[in-house]
Amino acid sequence: MAISEFEIKRCENELEKFLKEKRPPAYVRAEIDLGYRIDNQSVEIFEVRPHYRDPNKKIESSVAKATYVKSKKIWKVYWMRQDLKWHSYSVAPEVKHIEDFLSLVAEDENSCFFG
Repeated sequence: MAISEFEIKRCENELEKFLKEKRPPAYVRAEIDLGYRIDNQSVEIFEVRPHYRDPNKKIESSVAKATYVKSKKIWKVYWMRQDLKWHSYSVAPEVKHIEDFLSLVAEDENSCFFG
């Protein structure tokens, strides 16, 4: 089940604040940038870079994902491993609020999200 329109707007506001702090400077964004998407009950943060063979094409590399579990009122936190599969973030597999998820990603204490 998708999250409510109210929750989507709240997530978008928090994600925009996160990007404002974490995005690289404007002059570097053609080479590397950050983005996000909200799909059903999940929020995903990803890096955007030019494709190494064709600089006109952009590729996305997933960084972090949080999925809302409405019945428990929690967000499950995931990170993308080298095997290109989502894995539960063992430091904090669940958080109460989207802000908590974004704090975990920003701090990245185990270098799981940004390496």
